[in-house]
Amino acid sequence: MLKVFITRHIPEAGLKLLRKNRSLKIDQYEKNRIIPRRILLRRVQGVDIILSILTDHIDATVMNAAGPQLKMIANYAVGFDNIDLAEAKKRGIIVTNTPGPEISEAVAEHVIALMFALAHRVVEVDTFARKNKYKGWGPEMLLGVDIYGSTLGIVGGGAIGSALAKRLRDGFNLKILYHDVKKNIKLEAETGAIFCPLAKLLKQADFVSLHVPLLPSTHHLIGAKELKLMKPSAFLINTARGPVVDEAALIHALQNNLIAGAAVDVYEHEPHIPRALRKLPNVVITPHTASATHGARNAMSIAAATNILAFAAGKTPPNALTQR
Repeated sequence: MLKVFITRHIPEAGLKLLRKNRSLKIDQYEKNRIIPRRILLRRVQGVDIILSILTDHIDATVMNAAGPQLKMIANYAVGFDNIDLAEAKKRGIIVTNTPGPEISEAVAEHVIALMFALAHRVVEVDTFARKNKYKGWGPEMLLGVDIYGSTLGIVGGGAIGSALAKRLRDGFNLKILYHDVKKNIKLEAETGAIFCPLAKLLKQADFVSLHVPLLPSTHHLIGAKELKLMKPSAFLINTARGPVVDEAALIHALQNNLIAGAAVDVYEHEPHIPRALRKLPNVVITPHTASATHGARNAMSIAAATNILAFAAGKTPPNALTQR
């Protein structure tokens, strides 16, 4: 029997699948909050599989605490920067994640919501109205910008970036630029997206949306130099990972009107959101909720469970990032 430790409550859809399998012994952290490090190290002792979430830092210390019988880390997240992949590979531990069309769609929708919130100054006008400042309609009151016909720059042309491009190209006639480590021929064929260097994308785009994983090569991918390349009228949207953007440089750019605004769902030192960022009127902030829909989170739960069940059956998990 394989012992599975789940570090936090996840949607029932996946848990039901795991509980039905009699070859698995399930243990789960009882409290629906981030598990303290000391408790994590104690609870993983002797387990074969850890089902982790993105706030769990699964490194050599955790793997040592679990013991040499640890065979799998099933991450309940698309990103995997919280797991030491090199250490897992060295130990022959399989690591999986939970990508899927439902997650891509949910994040793409969230980005579109953020774009409209920025362009139409939704947070600003909501605050304006709630504070009873509205004294009558005016031709130049709280003017926003048009999304239709503008240029969208997508940094990371994978599943989420592609989903975003398709919806905005078809619905709002946007010109799509994208940058990635390699060309996405399918994206180009379906949307007319144009592959270009990052600097060119930043100079031309009206909206820049980030969709890259957090890797050493993408840490502070957008810093002071890159922000200066953007138009003063342009907006930056980050739903990827916080450290992809140099947060201090972004705050400086916003405070000095180097760019028109930003929408931020992820932060460099989560869960901390800098006070300076929270105070800026030209910023929309959400608490890492880009994939927070019932459909997406259920799909992630099922994907995590499916990975574990495949491994338990002696098969290669569908979303394996490493191999034994």
